[in-house]
Amino acid sequence: MKGLTARQEQILNLIKSYLKNNGFPPTRADIANTLGFKSANAAEQHLRAIEKKGFISILSGASRGIVLKNKVDFGIPIVGLVAAGQPILAQENIEDKLEVPKEIFGQQADFLLKVKGDSMINKGIHENDLIAVKKVEECKKGQIIVARIEDEVTVKTFNINGEGKVILEPANENFNPIRLDPSKEEFTLEGVCIGVIKRF
Repeated sequence: MKGLTARQEQILNLIKSYLKNNGFPPTRADIANTLGFKSANAAEQHLRAIEKKGFISILSGASRGIVLKNKVDFGIPIVGLVAAGQPILAQENIEDKLEVPKEIFGQQADFLLKVKGDSMINKGIHENDLIAVKKVEECKKGQIIVARIEDEVTVKTFNINGEGKVILEPANENFNPIRLDPSKEEFTLEGVCIGVIKRF
């Protein structure tokens, strides 16, 4: 794959930015207006050159028909099965990346976690859904969190009793709460749930 000129790189970054903020690519007119080209045709010529270098595909007949070929460097990581002893965002755990407009959740998610099991179905979280997770240092009672207990990663509602014991509550009567004493058991808060992407 040949390198891009400075102008082509500018256009590619604009496409990425548009996808990140809006969920769709810019039109030729958007590119021309943003970068000060005299016409949309000039933008088209640059896009064709970028396509030849293998960075994008152009779909004929669509004003926004620009598809990025290499999405490795942007998007929210989708975390699948977390390997024991690995940081949650270790490369081995990342299955893919997904462009999600920030306004969908009201804030930027740090990662998307693929849900395993049905312990949270009464909160509308089902197997293979993607939950959007914001990494935080602290959480509040009642928040749905992603927690690591030793080497297991789990999604539960956070609670704490009068004795300072942590209670991770499922949203399915077939599951029992997980009770922890943080002073004796290893418990790591990986983040709080800020939204769910359903998969049908």
